[in-house]
Amino acid sequence: MVFGAEVFIRRQRICSLMDMSLTNYILAVVVCVTVSAVAHKLSKSSNLDHIPSVGYSSWPLSYVSSFKYVNNAARILQEGYDKYKGTPFKVPTLNRWVVVVGRQHLEDVKKSTDDELSLVQAANDFMKVDYLIGPEVNSNSYHISVARIHLTRNLGLYYPDVKDEVHTAFEELLDLKDNVWKSVPAVETVREIVCRASNRVFVGLPLCRDPDWIDLNSRFAVDVATDAHILNLFPKFLVPLVSKKLPNTAAGIARAMKHLDPLIKERFRHMEEHGDDWSDKPNDILQWLIDEKEESSTRQLTLRVLTINFASIHSTTNTFTQALYNLAAYPQYVQPLREEVDAIIREHGWTKEAIALMRKVDSFLAETQRLEGVLTEPISGIHHSASVQRKAMKDLTLSDGTFIPKGTHLFVPTYVFHRDSAVYDNPGTFNPFRFSELNDDGSESARHHMVASGETYLLFHDSPGRFLASNELKTMLAHILMSYDVKFEDRVSRPRSVHWDLNVMADPGVRVMFRKRANN
Repeated sequence: MVFGAEVFIRRQRICSLMDMSLTNYILAVVVCVTVSAVAHKLSKSSNLDHIPSVGYSSWPLSYVSSFKYVNNAARILQEGYDKYKGTPFKVPTLNRWVVVVGRQHLEDVKKSTDDELSLVQAANDFMKVDYLIGPEVNSNSYHISVARIHLTRNLGLYYPDVKDEVHTAFEELLDLKDNVWKSVPAVETVREIVCRASNRVFVGLPLCRDPDWIDLNSRFAVDVATDAHILNLFPKFLVPLVSKKLPNTAAGIARAMKHLDPLIKERFRHMEEHGDDWSDKPNDILQWLIDEKEESSTRQLTLRVLTINFASIHSTTNTFTQALYNLAAYPQYVQPLREEVDAIIREHGWTKEAIALMRKVDSFLAETQRLEGVLTEPISGIHHSASVQRKAMKDLTLSDGTFIPKGTHLFVPTYVFHRDSAVYDNPGTFNPFRFSELNDDGSESARHHMVASGETYLLFHDSPGRFLASNELKTMLAHILMSYDVKFEDRVSRPRSVHWDLNVMADPGVRVMFRKRANN
């Protein structure tokens, strides 16, 4: 949910998003607040009383703490981590109590089954996927296994397309002349490049370059998150009714169907004429989904493609924008990075094998994620980036004896873990080669690569799209290093990230300047 900065801005315009008169809107809010207050009083944290709290634990003061959490989640998580020394503690959010677990509980949760702790149900509680996108996305999440298998297996086949789209997108969007500096909005520019590169693999050419397709996919995740935030203001029994009054997500789905309908029909026509294989059969996510023969309608397949876009574009955009800010803020690291990229590309060319050899580039991105990643992260997660927690589907007991009641949401405080001085030297300092130095013994082990995860580094996990995301990120950074000089438009120091709830977002208002690399 790294796109939360835009969600925060758009929440200020919630009234305009709802198809209600002012009177009906006020009445709905009054009913919502009243019912929620009663519900909150009736469903106090009594079943979690055995778990200590950060902030107030009793109604109505717990609601005060929940508002503090929205704006100061990082500080509150750090406070709980320091105070309770890694044992579970709970914090109140606007919707529910959540339990934050320590590093020693990771193995407990990793060993749990989906019917014990569910990523899907946790995401659905927060993102209201059943109401906004459709219950079939959760009930039959075959798109996850499709992405996991094919995005990994076919990396060598589709990497040339990713590289081509990254290079072409930079050239077209920057459109640099001679040795002149050009200023661009960082987040917006990076998002379009990521969207194009990802959709080269998701739907192929020419749709991946269509301006309307790029725009709708850039907006869709924000629309879903905005609508979900609105629904989360209402008690559960009102959610189905209110969801029908929120037009943004539904409009995005209809818009995407117009693009994909002719493409899907053409693919099925080829299959009818030539069978499951033909000479120029596309090698993209859309075709892989069709080949599964789980679904065949335009709407069904569109929802899958949108969900995969939803899961990938904004998290990759945020990570790379944060890395771009670090590149502009710390120019002293540009030369060693360039030396690595130049040498590897000269010897190996632009190949996935070459990208895999770029240890300093990988480390630069991993360190960026360590310091500017989301506040919490899925435990052994394999689902999309919105799944920042697990939901207990039955009563269970952790190995230290802590009882977790059914319905409890568990968080892992990744942001805090990554700043633990017991694990990292000078944890608050950006050290871009921190991870590459750990491999200086010459080992080819991927243990310290950005796609690796363990008890000390918890970002990519077993995400089905982690290798695509990693290769996109490294290709983009390597391309910038080889082709451009970079600096901020009106500042020298790195801009502070925007914190909202569980999200850590790159400042969306920053502009970055590019020019063709001197002495390229």
